[in-house]
Amino acid sequence: MNDLPAAIPADDTSRRAAFDRYVVPELEVLTRVARSIVSRPADAEDLVQDTLLRAYQAVDRFDGSHPRAWLLTIMRNAEHNRHRRRRPELMRDPDAELARLHGESRESDLTESIVLREQFDEVVHAAFRSLPEKHRRALQLVDIDGLTYAEVASLLGVPEGTVMSRVHRARKRIRHQLAATGVAPRRSM
Repeated sequence: MNDLPAAIPADDTSRRAAFDRYVVPELEVLTRVARSIVSRPADAEDLVQDTLLRAYQAVDRFDGSHPRAWLLTIMRNAEHNRHRRRRPELMRDPDAELARLHGESRESDLTESIVLREQFDEVVHAAFRSLPEKHRRALQLVDIDGLTYAEVASLLGVPEGTVMSRVHRARKRIRHQLAATGVAPRRSM
């Protein structure tokens, strides 16, 4: 006799049946939530696909209660893992980088800008890394990844005001550190 509980599929046929029963009815909700979390439609599709794959792989461990909450937790974790793998490239000027790649600057201007940019980048990266994790994560999602406060709040599972506060504090700390190192003007904060 099979020792597995009735809600846990034992083979691919029952796994597919459980997937069809618990996951497929929630596909529209998953798509809407993914679109609210990420800014680009292609990224939303990737996030849904990643969520579906993870759900299929784990459906044999799912007890059958609250499938929507289970799937949204999988989605939130998948999105969190995608962002954790990315390295932030803070405050880079894409036009300057493009000009540098095409050699459109004079050599003396280029040398000075490289030195200043490298110093600035080092200070910004150090300031960013020194932030508490919750502030660094909120700042990354808003300022680097371009998500709205509401999207970040949904993704992190915190109120929107909390996200706004964390981003404000993170920006203030970075401004303070930039001013303290002399790469940004001092001003009242």
